[in-house]
Amino acid sequence: MTKTIELSGVQQRFHARGAVGGYLTAVQDATFTLAPEPPQVVSLVGQSGSGKSTIARNVLGLQKPTSGTVRYGGKDIFKLTRAEYDDYRRNVQPVFQDPYAIFNPFYRVDRVLWKAVKKFGLASSRSEGLALIERSLEAVKLEPERVLGRYPHQLSGGQRQRVMLARIHMLRPAFVIADEPVSMLDAQVRRLFLDILLDFQREYGMTTLFITHDLSTVYYLGGSVMVINRGVIVERGPVDTVMHEPSHPYTRLLLDSIPQPDPDLRWTGRIEVDELSGTAEAGTPKATAPETPII
Repeated sequence: MTKTIELSGVQQRFHARGAVGGYLTAVQDATFTLAPEPPQVVSLVGQSGSGKSTIARNVLGLQKPTSGTVRYGGKDIFKLTRAEYDDYRRNVQPVFQDPYAIFNPFYRVDRVLWKAVKKFGLASSRSEGLALIERSLEAVKLEPERVLGRYPHQLSGGQRQRVMLARIHMLRPAFVIADEPVSMLDAQVRRLFLDILLDFQREYGMTTLFITHDLSTVYYLGGSVMVINRGVIVERGPVDTVMHEPSHPYTRLLLDSIPQPDPDLRWTGRIEVDELSGTAEAGTPKATAPETPII
């Protein structure tokens, strides 16, 4: 039985010179559950600096919360035994934002795939491992002969991101933590990447926590969404409901900020954002958000 990831009252503070009290609160009382069954896409959306990536690091075990807990199978992930932690690493896999920084430039891209094969015992022989790698590359729409043996600088950003998806395909984790994975990709590759994530959900039962500032990608993926503002999750629910019937002023502000591809709809006003609440205080754009965001 696959285990559940639970965040309970997670708070993350950082020391910051000049801040009130000498620290900055990046995440405040984050509480939610990622369930493996049924597999789903849960999006976490908010502007830059809202605390999204901090939550991703908490979930991945890269940063221990100041307070609150992240549990896997009911156990605090920072108190897991070695065997339990290995299981967690196998079942909770990341995809990071920058496709230019995730590879060591001195090694061929094959290395990240072979490391996974060896670390998690995915094959009993080199030929079996190579066959697995090639199948996984093909599953993410990459031609093995055009990828294997190359250095990172010889691949595009989209190809490098899909190599990381191939690694996930090999491991078949229960959870994917995708932190702004398409923000540096062009529109065509972005859609291909999102389609692969949806295939992972449907075909392999993976649940994805998709972190982004882009509402159009949230709408495309569907599932459920959580809206975060200044470290606080202010709204959550099915994507259609939140997009069409937002209840929080900050969510409405995000929707109103989507530009219209219509030269006749020009913004003539300005949005003033309250520093504490994140709500629109004065003035709103003349152009309104589309009924359905466009990807």
